[in-house]
Amino acid sequence: MRQSVDEYFMEISSVVAKRATCLRTQVGAVIVRDKHILSTGYNGAPHGLAHCLDIGCIREQNDIPSGERHELCRAVHAEQNAIIQAAIHGVSTENATIYTTHQPCILCAKMIINAKIRRVVYRGNYPDTNALEFLKQANVEVLKFCRNYNSV
Repeated sequence: MRQSVDEYFMEISSVVAKRATCLRTQVGAVIVRDKHILSTGYNGAPHGLAHCLDIGCIREQNDIPSGERHELCRAVHAEQNAIIQAAIHGVSTENATIYTTHQPCILCAKMIINAKIRRVVYRGNYPDTNALEFLKQANVEVLKFCRNYNSV
């Protein structure tokens, strides 16, 4: 049986996540408009800086729980990297869908809103309900991906 469009792009986000260099969680994101990939991103250190795979995780070393103190992390999130890559290459993300392996955090939610992305499809949970509330207030459609879609 042929995959749905959402299944297809969610699977691609999982493949993109395999490039992540975070020691805690590998996240992948794909920005799509009109069934065409605009950009991809995974979580990892900023360009030219050492990866956590090579030097260790600041968050682990300081016992920082997931979903807290985002500023104390070397990694740029997958959603952020996908938006940045689109910007570098002059590709508009307006009215696009972002497929991501994990629910966006509050920082990524704000970037998604300002990038005028209209739809978020994610698989894994993330301990940040404020992000979902921001997306809802901005009228961004949010779907938790599973066999039977659950609108958030």
